[in-house]
Amino acid sequence: MSRSLSLKLVSLVILTCYFVPYALIGQVAAWYGSFLFWCLAGVAIIILNIIATAGFSEDAE
Repeated sequence: MSRSLSLKLVSLVILTCYFVPYALIGQVAAWYGSFLFWCLAGVAIIILNIIATAGFSEDAE
């Protein structure tokens, strides 16, 4: 996966983090739906950031 694609996916996940809690699960009283969403969003961001920064090194100029 290319660096630019993973950064675009990061921005997509961030947008869903604004959309989903208010639009899709805003009316759900149970906490576990929100907890699952935030856990999956957090793991997705971590993985995408690892992919985006995999090519960085201290020797690059």
